[in-house]
Amino acid sequence: MKKIKTAIIGAAGYTGGELLRLLVHHPNCELVYAHSNSQKGKKVTDSHPDLLGDTDLVFTDEVITEGIEAVFLGLPHGQTKGFLEKYSFSPETVIIDLSTDFRDESNGFTYGLPEINKDKIKQAKRIANPGCFATGIQLALAPAVAKGWVKDNIHVSGITGSTGAGKSLSETSHFSYRLSNISVYKLFTHQHLKEIKQTFNQLRPGFEGDLLFVPYRGNFARGIWITSYFPFEGTQEEALEAYLEFYKDEPFALVSEKEIDLKQAVNTNKCLIHVQKQNGQLVVYSAIDNLLKGASGQAVQNFNLAFAFDEKAGLNLKSIAF
Repeated sequence: MKKIKTAIIGAAGYTGGELLRLLVHHPNCELVYAHSNSQKGKKVTDSHPDLLGDTDLVFTDEVITEGIEAVFLGLPHGQTKGFLEKYSFSPETVIIDLSTDFRDESNGFTYGLPEINKDKIKQAKRIANPGCFATGIQLALAPAVAKGWVKDNIHVSGITGSTGAGKSLSETSHFSYRLSNISVYKLFTHQHLKEIKQTFNQLRPGFEGDLLFVPYRGNFARGIWITSYFPFEGTQEEALEAYLEFYKDEPFALVSEKEIDLKQAVNTNKCLIHVQKQNGQLVVYSAIDNLLKGASGQAVQNFNLAFAFDEKAGLNLKSIAF
């Protein structure tokens, strides 16, 4: 079985840890090294103790480029461009960046939302992984945008777990702040709006609708819940049929006729979607795990596509359910 020599840069954080958990058991991956400046020389299991018994890797601060066939970049936003200017990988190396640096498809990167860009991803050597909120919102609304149902502003709210803020401690990610609390941030200005509009213009050239997005900090660790709505003249049955058709060949975008909940998606690479017609509005709910379908799981899905592996390889995960 073909195994791809793989490296993770920035492997000590939440997304890096999720990549390690997925790749150490991936049937087509040979994990060559895990890079971290802050944890160099320490065992991976010191930072990610849940991997005890799964890997003997030690963090290194050395960047090895020769012989690496795939590299995942889990660096902080704004640092990837500088990293790639400093370190040169082979043009044949598949680079999957989890930061915001190349989501505008600059410098030859392909936007890695598989449900929209699958054919492009299969040919790509440079892939920009979508943002977490962006993933949940785009998959919730893509069928409606493609159909031309959205003609004006879209009202969207989304609540995310504390892991979405990264591993470094801040006031608003501290346990005492998050516990029994909820708050709004980046009202109508969230950085993911740019990539969402890019995709909507791809699906519907000339799309001019605005996304009135209200992001919330949740009092839980992981997961994202999105609620979107817009005026809709059709029936709920018509909407459901259109959504089922749009995602019929997608293993991770799953449209449910029944109501969904967040725990169904947490610890999986699934995006669960449910549509409901109410008071002349089509309301679309979506749920993802912000660290998996919203980050590392989707990155592995892109890895699978780029190397022509089974799209679900390494991603057959079970939700926490209860």
